[in-house]
Amino acid sequence: MYYPCLVVIMNRAWVLFKSHPYISNVVGYTTLFATADLIQQSMLHSINWAQTARVALVGFCFHANFNYHWLRGLERMFPGGGIRRVSLKVFLDQLFAAPMTISAFYIGLSTLEGAEDPLEDWRTKFWTSYKVTKRNTGRTLFTINCIGQQCRYC
Repeated sequence: MYYPCLVVIMNRAWVLFKSHPYISNVVGYTTLFATADLIQQSMLHSINWAQTARVALVGFCFHANFNYHWLRGLERMFPGGGIRRVSLKVFLDQLFAAPMTISAFYIGLSTLEGAEDPLEDWRTKFWTSYKVTKRNTGRTLFTINCIGQQCRYC
C-alpha cells in the first residue's frame, strides 16, 4: 500500500534532520539507547519502563551531546576519509571516547537508580565492555579495509 501522508511526513522529517544535525543526533541517540534497552529487557524478562526511561535519559543527556561534539572535533582535526584517516579516527575514538562513554553510561545509570555506590557497576563491568568494544572495532576496521581494497578474504 502507498501512504502519501506518511511519505510527506518522512520527507519533512528528513529535511529537518538534514538541516539540524544536532537535533537528529539527540533524537537518534535517545532512540537508540531506549530501543536497545527495550530489546534487551524483552529477551531477558518483562519490560521495566522506568529502566528504559533512565537509559534513554543517559543517552539524551550525555551520549548524544558528547558524541556530536567529539565526532565533529575529530572531523575538524582530521578531515576526510581513506583507510588511514578513518583508522586514526577510530583509534582516537577507542583510546579517548570509548572509556568516557562507557563510564558515563554505568555511572549515570547507577546515579539515576539511586545506588549507594554509583561506581560499583562501573568497577565490575567497565573492562568487559571496553574489551568487547575494542574487539568489535577491529572487526569493523578489517571489513572497511576489505571493502576499500576489494579484499578476497572477506
